[in-house]
Amino acid sequence: MQKKPFVVVLSVLVVLILLTGTCSAGFIAGWTFRTPGAAPIARLPFLQTNPQIAEETPAGDLAGTPQDLQELFKPFWQAWNLVNELYVDQPVDQVALMRGAIKGMVEALGDQHSSYMDPKMFEETQAHLEGQEYEGIGAWVDITQDYLTIISPMPGSPAEEAGLRPGDQVIAIDGEDMTGKDGEYARQHVLGPKGTTVILTILRQGVDEPFDVTVKRAAIVVPTVAGEMLDDNIAYIRLYTFGDDTAANLRKTIDDLMKQKPVGMILDLRNNGGGYLVTAIDVASQFIKDGVIMIEEYGDGRRDVYEARRGGRATDIPLVVLVNEGSASASEIVAGAIQDRGRGYLVGVTTYGKGSVQNYVELDNGQGAVRVTVARWLTPNGRQIHEVGLQPDFVVEITEEDLVAGRDPQLDQAIAVLLKKLTPPPTAIPTPTPVETTPTP
Repeated sequence: MQKKPFVVVLSVLVVLILLTGTCSAGFIAGWTFRTPGAAPIARLPFLQTNPQIAEETPAGDLAGTPQDLQELFKPFWQAWNLVNELYVDQPVDQVALMRGAIKGMVEALGDQHSSYMDPKMFEETQAHLEGQEYEGIGAWVDITQDYLTIISPMPGSPAEEAGLRPGDQVIAIDGEDMTGKDGEYARQHVLGPKGTTVILTILRQGVDEPFDVTVKRAAIVVPTVAGEMLDDNIAYIRLYTFGDDTAANLRKTIDDLMKQKPVGMILDLRNNGGGYLVTAIDVASQFIKDGVIMIEEYGDGRRDVYEARRGGRATDIPLVVLVNEGSASASEIVAGAIQDRGRGYLVGVTTYGKGSVQNYVELDNGQGAVRVTVARWLTPNGRQIHEVGLQPDFVVEITEEDLVAGRDPQLDQAIAVLLKKLTPPPTAIPTPTPVETTPTP
């Protein structure tokens, strides 16, 4: 099956991507974005022309600038010309100016989830969801905070082996202070080929003083799905991301586990930062037989409803979902649908709270891509979880002592719930408000 040319994706951030080298990982990636038959995307003039400095050329009167934007873009072209004409170090890198202009334009939206990706970053982010191998430390990160922040280390990665944890803030890299530095700048400084090392100075909640962590970069293949049978005949599935092959791998994993006739199933979405929206719907549909999975709400008030698809492999088996502060976006879509629909219980701690939807559009001439927030999403009962997150039915934290001892009380609680050793408390979920919606196939 061919990948759709236009893809809607969710993620904690473009760069919830991971600190990689030649091919970086990401929560969102793998696109060619142009809807067949759609009207051409309006382009800014600096994407169509590479103006040469000439005093006789009036600002805003350059070929390629749309007529209705001539007046608006006079100051832009004036500034472009001044930089090219007056800047002390000549010649000025025209491509760098163009990319900087796009970056500044998107940043002017004031939305941390809208951004410009240069060609290198665009290529790197495709590795994660397309299952490619890349080189780096193996951690998903958030570049929108004051410091580069670890969302989660990948299982078996150098980052995990070095002891990095969700929430760790990278305040210095190889001794260079990252205070006031752009998150992408910091991310790039963590990148590097396998076999090399990087020293990260970490600020961790609950630890009084910053400390250094030395991480040796390696070649990493990003996992998608893993499954096994636990004691007491309980099936366990760990979902690491929502990528190209996730849904197919999940179906196969469920089929293999269901042959062993488990009495219950645990879906572990901890530290899963999201991925493709379409994959989130596919994943939720494996556990929910029919009805609403999520609602997409646009700026003009229009709403699209996404419903479960037929053929789910585990729609009746008792279910518990593990979540934590690293469960974001697509993970929250799945967990929220399961909770709202009464399909199962959530165990863990409050999720990340990423309730917006981004479109990625690849730019012409191999100049990267632009990500723009286009909608908010709601749970089936109309809950808006952005910057709030999902509250588990059973709140269970993992302490420092648990980590040192290798204990997992969240998993223990999930098993107890499935074995009916505990009576779940009622979950306060608001009654849905009737709305005008447009079903989405």
